[in-house]
Amino acid sequence: MPEIAEVARVVHFLRLHLVGKTIRKVLAPDDTNVFGKVGTSGPAFVQALTGKAVVDVGRQGKYFWMTLSSAPHPVMHLGMTGWVQIRGVQTGYTRYVERTKGQGEEEWPPRFWKFCLETDGDPKVEMAFTDSRRFGRVRLVDCPGPDIRKHSPLVENGPDPVLDADVFTEAFLRQKMRSRHVPVKALLLDQSTVSGIGNWVGDEIMYQAKLHPEQYCDEFDDADIATLYKAIRYVCQTAVDKLGDSEQFPKDWIFNHRWGKGKKDSPTTLPNGEKITHITVGGRTSCVVPSVQKKRGRTTIDVVKEDESVTLANGTESRFFDDKKKKAATSKKSKAKTEPEERPSKKAKTAKSKMAKQEEDEDEDEPESTPAPAPAPAPKASRKPSKSKTEEKPIETPSDLGRRRSSRLSRVSA
Repeated sequence: MPEIAEVARVVHFLRLHLVGKTIRKVLAPDDTNVFGKVGTSGPAFVQALTGKAVVDVGRQGKYFWMTLSSAPHPVMHLGMTGWVQIRGVQTGYTRYVERTKGQGEEEWPPRFWKFCLETDGDPKVEMAFTDSRRFGRVRLVDCPGPDIRKHSPLVENGPDPVLDADVFTEAFLRQKMRSRHVPVKALLLDQSTVSGIGNWVGDEIMYQAKLHPEQYCDEFDDADIATLYKAIRYVCQTAVDKLGDSEQFPKDWIFNHRWGKGKKDSPTTLPNGEKITHITVGGRTSCVVPSVQKKRGRTTIDVVKEDESVTLANGTESRFFDDKKKKAATSKKSKAKTEPEERPSKKAKTAKSKMAKQEEDEDEDEPESTPAPAPAPAPKASRKPSKSKTEEKPIETPSDLGRRRSSRLSRVSA
C-alpha cells in the first residue's frame, strides 16, 4: 500500500506538471467503489473539474488533493494499488515499476484507469488515476481551498509527522502512548494517531528504534518514547525526501531485506548475519530482527501465556485454541441436550404402544372364568403374539359376535 513517501512522490509530480494549468477535458466512468463509496460519482467528478485551474496540490499522510480555482476540490486516497500516471513521465517508484513490469507506460489511457484529465496549453499534460483493485477513493470536498484539512476525511486523521512538526511532538506521542493499551506498531498504524505510517514504514521505525513491535505502547519508559519519536521523524523525513525511491534509501535500512517472506531463495538474515523473522502485529505481517529489537515490557504473547487455561501438555498453543475447543464442546452438549428433548416423543410413543400390545397379549392369554387345562410353558416373550396364542383364544358366543370384548371385561361381567 502506498504510504507517506509514495504519496509525497505523487504530489511532487502533480505540482511539477499540473499547477498553473487549466483542465480542459475529464473522463471518469462511474465506479461504485472508487467514487460511489465516498458519496460522489464519475459524472459529478467530470463536472467539478472541467474548466477549472489547478492552484495547488497538497497532502496529509496517505491523502492528497488538488486545490482548484473554485470548489469542490478532489481529495484522493491510493488504497492498496492506486497510482497517478502522467503521460511520458515515469512517476512510479522503483518497486512500483518492478511490480507492474512497466505496464501502461506506452498505452494511453493506461490499464485500470479510473479517471483521466487533459490540460490546455502546448504541450498539454495528460494525467490518469489508476487502481487495479479498486480500493482507492476519489471524493469531492466542497469548501474553500485553504480549509480542506479542516473537513472530512482529513480532520479525522492525526498529524503528519513531516508536515506537522509543531503538532507531532514528543509530548504528543507520549500522551497518545500512555492513553492506549495496544501493541506499539498497531498504534503507529492507526491513522487517527499519526498520518501516513503504513506497514513498511512502521517496521523501519521499530527497527531503527530497536524496539519490539508487539510490546504494549503503555509499557515504554520516557527514554524509549524519546527514541521512538526520533525514529519516526528520521524514517518519515528520509523516505519523503527520497520520494519513496528505495534505491536511495540508506543501506542499513531493513526495508532492503524485508520483502522475502515466503519467496524461494529469499534472504532470512541481514548481511551481518542477524536473523529476520516475520510475525503478525495489529493484523499486519511485521518484519522483526529479534537480536536487535528486544522486548522491554509486556507484549501480546505474554498476555496470552498468562491467560491461557490449558497447558502445553494438552497440545494447545494458546487460549485461542482452547476457546475453539470449548465452543465445540458446548455445541456438542447443547446438541446432546436438544436431541433427547426431540426424541422422547417418538420413544414415549413407541414405549406406550409396546406396553399396550403387551397388555393386550396378557389379556388375551388370561383364561376366562371357565376352568381350562394349564397351558404349556410359554415361550420367550416376543413383541408379536405367536400363532399358538391366537389358536388358544376362547371361542366367542353368538351374543359377543356383534362387539368384541376383552377377557378383562368378560371377567367383570361374570
